[in-house]
Amino acid sequence: MATLQKIRSRGTILILILGLALFAFIAEELVRALSSSRNASRQVIGEVYGENVNYQEYNELVDAYENAVKLNNGNQNLTEAQSIQIRDQVWNEYVGEKIIEHEAKALGLKVTDAELQSVINTGSSQILRQTPFVNQQGNFDVNSLNQFLTSYNEIMENAEYPAEQKEMVASYYKYWQFVEKQVRNEILAQKYQSLLMGCLRPNTVSAKAAFEAHNNETDILLAAIPYTSIKDSEVEVSDKELKAKYEEQKKQYPTRYDMPEEARDIKYILVTVTASEADKAALTEEMKEYATALEQGENLANIVREAHSSIAYNGVPMSRKALPADIASIVDSVAPGSIVGPTTSPDNTMNVVKYIAKVQQPDSVQYRTISVPGTDAQAVQRADSILTALNGGAVIDSIAKRYNQAAQEMWLTSAQIDGATLRDDDRRFVETALNTPVGSYRKLEVSGGNIIMKVSDRRNIIDKYDVAIIKRPIDFSEDTHNKVWNDLSEFIAANPTQADIEANAPQKGYTVMTNEYMTAGSHYVANVHGTTDALRWIFKEDTKIGAVSELYEAGNANDQLLVVMLTGIHKKGWRSLEDEELKQFISEEVIKDKKADMILAKIKDAKNLMDIAKVQGAVQDTISQITFSSPAFVMKTASTEPALSGAATGAKMGQFVNGIKGNGGIYSFVVIKKKPLDAQFDAKQENVQLSSVYMRSLNLLMPTLARKAKITDNRYKFYQ
Repeated sequence: MATLQKIRSRGTILILILGLALFAFIAEELVRALSSSRNASRQVIGEVYGENVNYQEYNELVDAYENAVKLNNGNQNLTEAQSIQIRDQVWNEYVGEKIIEHEAKALGLKVTDAELQSVINTGSSQILRQTPFVNQQGNFDVNSLNQFLTSYNEIMENAEYPAEQKEMVASYYKYWQFVEKQVRNEILAQKYQSLLMGCLRPNTVSAKAAFEAHNNETDILLAAIPYTSIKDSEVEVSDKELKAKYEEQKKQYPTRYDMPEEARDIKYILVTVTASEADKAALTEEMKEYATALEQGENLANIVREAHSSIAYNGVPMSRKALPADIASIVDSVAPGSIVGPTTSPDNTMNVVKYIAKVQQPDSVQYRTISVPGTDAQAVQRADSILTALNGGAVIDSIAKRYNQAAQEMWLTSAQIDGATLRDDDRRFVETALNTPVGSYRKLEVSGGNIIMKVSDRRNIIDKYDVAIIKRPIDFSEDTHNKVWNDLSEFIAANPTQADIEANAPQKGYTVMTNEYMTAGSHYVANVHGTTDALRWIFKEDTKIGAVSELYEAGNANDQLLVVMLTGIHKKGWRSLEDEELKQFISEEVIKDKKADMILAKIKDAKNLMDIAKVQGAVQDTISQITFSSPAFVMKTASTEPALSGAATGAKMGQFVNGIKGNGGIYSFVVIKKKPLDAQFDAKQENVQLSSVYMRSLNLLMPTLARKAKITDNRYKFYQ
């Protein structure tokens, strides 16, 4: 009871303590939730139909695609350009798949596992033909796939297989999962497309109309009054007229006015750092030392390597096509043993060349080998015995089989060895192959044993050149780079605003350039590599119009210096009349309309072409072979005129037609000839052509669907 009484007496304090503890718990969870939410938002790389695209999800697709490219090409290293291309392709395919899935779901379309398996079994998808599971004819082989899938389970579940083999098999399995998903998406897209094509199926009436549209020609005598006959200054345009035209054009040409993503305008200064005269002089002195070393030295390969030449020397003569163009142009005019250089070349390099000799060698050699491992006396004796037996008439296949070797025929080509870095064993192997007569055998001593080689064939004897080339880029020094950097930094510090930079740049030798309507999907600023940081600055939410960026180092070798100014922001969605470019375009359209009204008023009472010809600015011409399906081109107004084609096709022989409003002016004409071409109506052929036209028109659907999908692309924030 005493304890209960004590608790009651301190009840208020306990409630307060518990309340604070509870609040601390809730606050901790709230902070944790907010932190988690912020982390999740940082992983959002884009948006489609209002749904976030997670960076991890997208990057896994990129990894899968890169893996597919590497496996198909047999190349484990991708260039920057290849990686960017893959990221773009994955993004475009991802967005396209989401759009098709969205539309297909609304229509009740789906792909069953049975449909997918049917396509795989028949190999009817082109995607399947790009996989490693193909036969000799290049067609997809489902049996090869099934064998792989069976072996995959066996290998992955068996502890005896090495980790490297499991890793390789796992990469192929992941690749197949990627292909399978692609095929499923392809089937769904084909279903959706087939459904739409069913709504656009050509018929006899449309086929007949299409035939007549391109097989009935009309010739006309034309009188035109170009819009340019009236000066723009004679036309007044009000804001009300601009607004009305803007609303009209929005409905008629939505793709022109609806921006699917935000765009920004910039101005920038880009300075390329090049070698100074002092840099060139220093490199010249260095190259003179290498020239002396080549002239005196015996180990040319070491000298070329130590000189950091971009072209390796391996002691094996190279074909002319493998030589740099500037070197190839002089080798036939240089005496053996001569040293040429230092010389500069148009490719911004400095060269020193030692011309050793010109020889004639085969461009390709076919050979067979038997390896005899071991360096002891017994192994050497075994190699000698094999060589003796072969020279005595023994069959190489029989001897190779005795040593569990295939001795298969291989080709060695100039393309494989020209300029390659060769070890001593490799070089001796190549020299032996190139210099052994057809049908002869040679024993070649290499590290770890001997090789018995037979040359089976030699093809295309060509001139080859034994030349040691030291080719060095004429690079700028650190001092030169620092000077250019400091000069530009001082200029920016002295001119902190956009107006200051534009006004004073020419005096300092800098050029201010413009790039309008950049999107976040751009990978480079000013087409310069290594400008990701500048791109992020341009599209940061807090970068304001008129802001000047910091000075960025860019380029593949930090040889570009870049400063950027943000000059305009075009928000996602409908472009407004505040957009100067759009306002100019709308203004020109209104002026054209008002000029058309002015011209039409002048010719409204015209009865023939003579009346039109009396109007100031009128021109005359004869237009032949007009068809309904092909817009007429009027040379006198330099414009393509679909409206004129339609009017001419519909007019009767001898009829005078007045006041056709076109793109370049107002047209009046008289029909002087109408004739059908000597072609027979073929409904089947016309239907095929119409189907092709309808298919192309369906391609215009995707941009419309993409606008509805409300796509946001923020990938620039995640990739360097």
